[in-house]
Amino acid sequence: MIRMISLILGGGAGSRLYPLTSERSKPAVPIAGKYRLIDIPISNCLNSGVRRMFVLTQFNSASLNQHIKNTYHFDMFSHGFVDILAAEQTPSSSNWFQGTADAVRQTMHHLRAHEHDYVLVLSGDQLYQMDFGVLANYHIDQEADLTIATIPVTAKDAPAFGIMKVNAEGFIEDFTEKPGPDLLPDWKSAVPQEYASQEKHYLASMGIYIFKREFLAKLFDDHPDATDFGKEIIPNAITGGYKVASYAFDEYWSDIGTIRSFFEANIALTDNIPDFNLFDNQKLVYTRPRLLAPSKVYGTWFNKALIAEGCIIHAKKIERSVVGIRSRIGEGTEISEAIVMGNDYYETLHEMEKAIQPMGIGNECVIHRAIVDKNCRVGDNVVIKGSPDMEDTETETYVVRDGIIVLKKGVHIPDGTVIGEK
Repeated sequence: MIRMISLILGGGAGSRLYPLTSERSKPAVPIAGKYRLIDIPISNCLNSGVRRMFVLTQFNSASLNQHIKNTYHFDMFSHGFVDILAAEQTPSSSNWFQGTADAVRQTMHHLRAHEHDYVLVLSGDQLYQMDFGVLANYHIDQEADLTIATIPVTAKDAPAFGIMKVNAEGFIEDFTEKPGPDLLPDWKSAVPQEYASQEKHYLASMGIYIFKREFLAKLFDDHPDATDFGKEIIPNAITGGYKVASYAFDEYWSDIGTIRSFFEANIALTDNIPDFNLFDNQKLVYTRPRLLAPSKVYGTWFNKALIAEGCIIHAKKIERSVVGIRSRIGEGTEISEAIVMGNDYYETLHEMEKAIQPMGIGNECVIHRAIVDKNCRVGDNVVIKGSPDMEDTETETYVVRDGIIVLKKGVHIPDGTVIGEK
């Protein structure tokens, strides 16, 4: 049995996902109507038999902590756990986490009480399904000190990742962090024809690492000032002559780092056969069981839509959209290519009568290419239509990023408001 502990990084301030991260950390952002991003790496661990997990948090972590506390419970005989490790002052450090490597370094002392031979480091803001048992066995077979999961990407995406050169034996010979477009021609790799035909000539780090326990400790001892895996720790391991292996992953993977990537990953889930499969008997995605009522629908035309539990929907049409838990959508409303995150609670009829605008989306609205964060109050006859031609901007109630309109959490949009195209 492979003795492995997982450390899931909660990420930094998440500025590229703003305003979805204005009141929550990146791993706590809702996805696919009923889950949160943190559910993905935790579910992958559980499905792979990795049952000891620490989640390292720092920014806006209250809702993430609450979600983990209310979701992941293990019986006393399993020895499994999902524990939060928040940034803390210690006798050896008075600083918050300064980067990915620094976060792991500052929490290593918490691992001493748990027997393990390998440390699995994961990101908390990615969408994928991977068997970490297969990854660990590859790492052992390669007799590697460190193994990095890699995936081919295009020249357009490569500058956002760590890019590497891999030899015929599967070991990484060179690595650069987020190369500029002018440097990319020197970093092309030999990839299978399937990826070459898609112009994916660059091998990118997925931010998924397995370290030998002793090797990770040695790296930290040898480089006490290094704060980031991609910028310092990994290059130092490669130039130091250690065995750094590449694990080639050839399934779906999406880095949810921007509003555009978040939007596209959600909308892609409405495809007939999406690349990320929520409907799988073995690769389950776990989340908090909320015990909500079934969704109730009145005369709505649906096409390629994901509808979560507890919704009350009177809409005219919902197409290629994701509708989150407890959503209320009024009569005559048309929603297309949009994400409606839903609500954290139900308003009573008395509260709805007293409110300026009940929580949810009103009557005769048109919502297209938009994200409606939780607990929003959208009035009647409101038009919210994003477009690729729109410039990035921010107002008190919404943000535009990459032509996508994002309503901030809990805002009120009055009757008749028009945002974007008419």
